Amino acid sequence: MTLVEPHAIGQPLARTDGRAKVTGTARYAFEQQVENPAYLHPIQATVARGRVAAMDATGALALDGVLDVLTVFDAPRLADTSDGELTILQDVQVHFRGQIIGGVVAETAEIAREASALVRVDYSEQPHDTELSADHPGLYTPESVNPSFPPDTEQGDVDAALATAEVTVDATYRTPIEHNNPMEPHACIAQWALRDGQPAVTLYDSTQGVHVVRETLAPLFDLQPQQLRVVAPHVGGGFGSKGAPHAHDVLAVLAAQRANGRPVKLALTRQQMFALVGYRTPTIQRLRLGADKDGRLVALAHEVIEQTSTVKEFAEQTAVTSRKMYASPNRRTSHRLAALDVPVPFWMRAPGECPGTFAAEVAMDELAVACHLDPIELRVRNEPEADPESGKPWSGRHLIECLRVGAQRFDWSPRDPRPAKYLAGHWFIGTGVAAATYPGMAMEGNTARITHIEQGRYTVQIGAADIGTGTWTALTQIAADALGCEIDAVDLQIGDTDLPQASVAGGSSGITSWGSAIVAAAKQFRSEHGEHPHVGVTAEAEAPQNPDAEEFTVQSFGAHFVEAHVNCDTGEIRIPRMLGVFSVGRAINARTLRSQLIGGMTMGLSMALHEESVRDPRFGHAVTQDLASYHISAHADVPDVDAIWLDEVEEHLNPMGSRGAGEIGIVGAAAAVVNAVYHATGVRVRDLPVTLDKVLAGLP
Repeated sequence: MTLVEPHAIGQPLARTDGRAKVTGTARYAFEQQVENPAYLHPIQATVARGRVAAMDATGALALDGVLDVLTVFDAPRLADTSDGELTILQDVQVHFRGQIIGGVVAETAEIAREASALVRVDYSEQPHDTELSADHPGLYTPESVNPSFPPDTEQGDVDAALATAEVTVDATYRTPIEHNNPMEPHACIAQWALRDGQPAVTLYDSTQGVHVVRETLAPLFDLQPQQLRVVAPHVGGGFGSKGAPHAHDVLAVLAAQRANGRPVKLALTRQQMFALVGYRTPTIQRLRLGADKDGRLVALAHEVIEQTSTVKEFAEQTAVTSRKMYASPNRRTSHRLAALDVPVPFWMRAPGECPGTFAAEVAMDELAVACHLDPIELRVRNEPEADPESGKPWSGRHLIECLRVGAQRFDWSPRDPRPAKYLAGHWFIGTGVAAATYPGMAMEGNTARITHIEQGRYTVQIGAADIGTGTWTALTQIAADALGCEIDAVDLQIGDTDLPQASVAGGSSGITSWGSAIVAAAKQFRSEHGEHPHVGVTAEAEAPQNPDAEEFTVQSFGAHFVEAHVNCDTGEIRIPRMLGVFSVGRAINARTLRSQLIGGMTMGLSMALHEESVRDPRFGHAVTQDLASYHISAHADVPDVDAIWLDEVEEHLNPMGSRGAGEIGIVGAAAAVVNAVYHATGVRVRDLPVTLDKVLAGLP
């Protein structure tokens, strides 16, 4: 693969959209300027399963300022009802508590919210099931796990190898429900107008992919793609939850259909987001490791139980990383689902790889203890020469280098492998390590357009999304190097379906996918128009197929190091230091790359110590519905956090020499925290989050 010669690429360029954001001129979905908007508030089911018997909107309609009330009995019909999550207001069935069963449109958001509480709903309740367990009677094997991995794999004779292994680990690890909680809530503005007698719909949406929203929603309303324009120039975080449209988008368009051309604005409350926009499924993971006395794996079994929804299946790929992380001649992975009366799970940063690596890397730490080995040395001894799953060569596997560099930077040695040996005052002190990997992915169908707008200046257009990760800046740098011009000569335009096709910002694939299209368009532009083009000329190109895609396994790797202090009297945990060392190819922007990695590490710390949504099985709803009861990490939780990366170039994924880095930072971070807590105290917590009561229960 021919690589772009870096000039702008790699520089720690300040965000090109930074001034707009700090001055408040960067418009997010709900802030888009529309004329005379109405406001929409959802009505949600208050039972977990059953039927809506009646809805009386008399009280709501009597409230001054109310314009319309939609119910399951009178809402417009959808043309496509194949997606159970998006098929709302089409029948009287209630599949989970919090499901949208109506909506109020009013002159203000406050009136709409007040009126929604005045709609009287009668239900015919049915018994519900909202509790995941390892012995759930409805467990089944999905056809595939996200996005299309086989649910089960097996190599060799795992049971025989475990039975004869000199050292074994057999433990069960649990992760709770977790919610994405981006700072900007899910929000949209829908306007349904007529143009030449045909519907022309505009949707300003907080989304990770405008083209994905159009492709998903247009068939529901019997629209041709060009009849639905989706706009999202700025997005205040998503972490996966905005990777596809959800039911609130459908509600807004339904309401707009009846609004006589008037725009309808909807912003979900924080509480509503806990029911309507996805979450990370809870997991129950059994890890069995068998090794010889020197710590070399002879068998690995990773068996996962998780939940989905009765209304729509989503199967997280929790065990897939264990298929390729370490060498073992005998290996088994499996996924089982329980379909419950709950909202639909969905992507949350590094879905599958994040919870799966937590369990696997804590199990590896337990194996290191059982083998009396340093946990870094254990990982080195199990380094595979090629991808254990496919047999393909790695495009570049530098995990050992990440571990070695991190150990030196972190002052890992000398480290007493025995736990609870370091006591400073009332604080036990320990250190932990965990490895990480995440696939290098590229999406197909990305196209970019380049136009010479004035002497020496170019417009670069692609319908990509910036979800706060720095896309505006990174793509500008890529375009400048591909065109051979300065950064300020590039006018980048993104976030609109009027622009060329772009894939979703997901799977850490965005910069690879969109950047490859921009490089292809720049080559096409120079081929057609030369180095001295006329003003006004343009060229468009689709990212080509990667000739190396089937020849190599492309993965990013990393190593997390954590120091934990645990109060010997109270079990209180403090994390003064975190260090991540990553192999992610060439940095497109050193400043935003570091920000992404540290952001992921901080979310991993949150996962380890704080994050937990609790569902009440009696009523089916999450009782932790705000940021007062759903805790997340803050600056004070880790005074010293740093992320560095190896000086390398990825030669087999894209012409920039980079790999995605949006998710590798969270993968493995929680395991490193748990392993550090164990080293400090001798207490092994396998059920996240690690709270002081769990630590105290294990202290002598």
